[in-house]
Amino acid sequence: MDLRNALRGITCPTVTPFDDGSIDESALVDLLEHLQEGGIDGIFACGTSGEFPSLAPEERRRVIELTVEHAEGPVVACAGATSVDETVAHVENAAAVGADAAALVPPYFTPANAPAGNRQFFEAVLEATSIPLLLYNIPQYTGQRIEPETVAAVAEHDRFVGIKDSSGDLSYFQSILRQTPDEFLCLMGYDSLVVPSLRMGGDGGINALSNVVPGTFQEMVEEAEADRGREIQADAIAPLFELCASHGFAQATKAGLVHRGVLSADDVRPPLVPVDDAGADEIGAAVEATLEVAGR
Repeated sequence: MDLRNALRGITCPTVTPFDDGSIDESALVDLLEHLQEGGIDGIFACGTSGEFPSLAPEERRRVIELTVEHAEGPVVACAGATSVDETVAHVENAAAVGADAAALVPPYFTPANAPAGNRQFFEAVLEATSIPLLLYNIPQYTGQRIEPETVAAVAEHDRFVGIKDSSGDLSYFQSILRQTPDEFLCLMGYDSLVVPSLRMGGDGGINALSNVVPGTFQEMVEEAEADRGREIQADAIAPLFELCASHGFAQATKAGLVHRGVLSADDVRPPLVPVDDAGADEIGAAVEATLEVAGR
């Protein structure tokens, strides 16, 4: 498989279904089938929407293993952690169960005091692992962004294949597009900016709400250069994204999946709490409005 080509399009950062506090394996399989039917290109397992900070290492490994067994496209596993050794262990666990790549976040809680610190962190993980790697820029959760100069330096290594940028900052996205080689994938993680990013030269998206409306995201990407793509982005995805952002994406995405009948429960782990009934009704109405615009 040509991983770079396989990740062009929409990759879904899957939620992790729970039942009475434990991972609901059958629900995860149902979710993956729903995504395949919606035409999703790849899976991003155990990311922010997948509540990775709330999963024990063996749980992360099991979620990735199940995903590899049931997904048809490439599987990227988030290996977010605060130390090189722990990150390496997550990458190696993912590789052992068949993941195609792993995604790295900069250390959270102890942000780098200079961009060179994060570069050293990423390159230390690179030296100790063997599968392709992506950067994952999500400063609202890590407390720091991956500076463009760091992205450009890391992109010189062939095994770093791209970046998921969830900052919501198009000027940042444009900067990394300009400073990295053409083969380095720049993937938009901010759902309401997918079409603008593609029109700027981006390569695809890794988007939480593709859990809920995968076919809508696929059509949006296919029509990104046309008026139809702009319409879906502006009138369908952006309003749903803005609403879900106010609730938090793991819990809002699960509420949307319950509304669509894909999941039977919207359980999340502390410190998250499920969306309340009023919020779930709002999300359900917004999902229906999104599907109406998309004609689905």
